[in-house]
Amino acid sequence: MNYKTLYDVIIIGAGPAGISASLYTKRANKKALVIYKNESNLEYAKKIENFYGFEHGISGKDLYKIGIKQAINIGVEVKEEELLKIEQEGNNKFKIITTQNEYISKTVIIAIGTKKAKSNIKGIKDLEGKGISYCAICDGFFYRNKDVSVLGSGNYALSETNDLLNVAKRITILTNGEKAPEFRADNVDIITKPIEEIKGQSRVEEVVFKDKTKLKTEGIFIAQGTAGSTEIAKKLGILLNSDKIVVNEKMETNIKGIYACGDCTGGLLQVSKAVYEGTVAGLQVINYLKNE
Repeated sequence: MNYKTLYDVIIIGAGPAGISASLYTKRANKKALVIYKNESNLEYAKKIENFYGFEHGISGKDLYKIGIKQAINIGVEVKEEELLKIEQEGNNKFKIITTQNEYISKTVIIAIGTKKAKSNIKGIKDLEGKGISYCAICDGFFYRNKDVSVLGSGNYALSETNDLLNVAKRITILTNGEKAPEFRADNVDIITKPIEEIKGQSRVEEVVFKDKTKLKTEGIFIAQGTAGSTEIAKKLGILLNSDKIVVNEKMETNIKGIYACGDCTGGLLQVSKAVYEGTVAGLQVINYLKNE
């Protein structure tokens, strides 16, 4: 693991908000690192014609790539790695854990954006908060010595499983038709069969697979795909409002040293808004570091 370097700021996300924040912090001679993984919602915009400076418009995909190159050109470190979690360290520092490395930083800017879709498995929405959870660290305590399940097949699902290993009695990883991940533990099973429905009266009781077999379970932790801004915020104890991160006019969250900007804060989902919030977050980090 690599955490010999202490960063001034680590920015999670390489869209307009995250890159804008990195440009300001780097130009203030701060050691900045941008970590991103997978596509940005910006890439789905076929043509952007309402953003300043592009006479004939520009595709979202091109704008996304140009932004990353711009940050690299001025010396910002940019790494394409999957984020697993952020943890608070002593002395007002933060540990950022990815699938490849661990990093230490004085401040963090969350600019991941929003996830495009939740699971459409029947029963999940109705049982949210009734045995359906999106955060193992937050809710694992309530499932001590119980049989639980983790829905997902990637690195994020494995990270959630690890957080439950010493809490739950038995854990079943449900891949819902995806390939089984490499994972070994005495109290962990893996089922790859496609899921038909999650059932329960007042709480989660069982998983029904498409072949009509069933699995009794007392709780299900949703961990499909990669960790989004909502999942990261919940693990840190950051305030949320309707799954959006709550910030003040300085883009500060309720945790000192952590900022958020862009789509993850809600409001107008536009490039101009993301750039503005990224600028504010970057400038506030600079001020924060002056006074530390």
